[in-house]
Amino acid sequence: MIPLLLLASVVAPGATFTCTPVAVWDGDGPIWCAEGPRIRLEGIAAREMDETCRPGHPCPKASGRAARDHLVTLLGEARGTLRTGHIVVRGSPLTCVSNGSAKGDRTGALCRSQQVGDLSCAMVRDGYALAWARYGGNRLCRSARTSSTRR
Repeated sequence: MIPLLLLASVVAPGATFTCTPVAVWDGDGPIWCAEGPRIRLEGIAAREMDETCRPGHPCPKASGRAARDHLVTLLGEARGTLRTGHIVVRGSPLTCVSNGSAKGDRTGALCRSQQVGDLSCAMVRDGYALAWARYGGNRLCRSARTSSTRR
């Protein structure tokens, strides 16, 4: 599994791709895909794992750990922890659409699973993340919770 993770690259904007999740860092990503990409879920913000919110980002009430664990549950099941702190997951393939780079080697993407539907909207709907208007979150999840940025 690890050799595939080393092939991470940004997927071209507009491209549809498959992501079989193998590891998760926090509630909005990155989600490491067996196929190589590392996904930052588009349009949402979750707390960081150290429980902070970055300046200018929406700041949900749910803890970073709770958000991460909920995303793992939406993806499938936890199977352990890597030395990096990422949670190893086993889940069904996702269908994702790239929005391009999300800084570094991460791809910003909207992803859907057959079981849950849109992952970004599920995280917002369930209270573990906030829609982020700056990145289209308010358009994505009309009935979900939204927020202005934290100041």
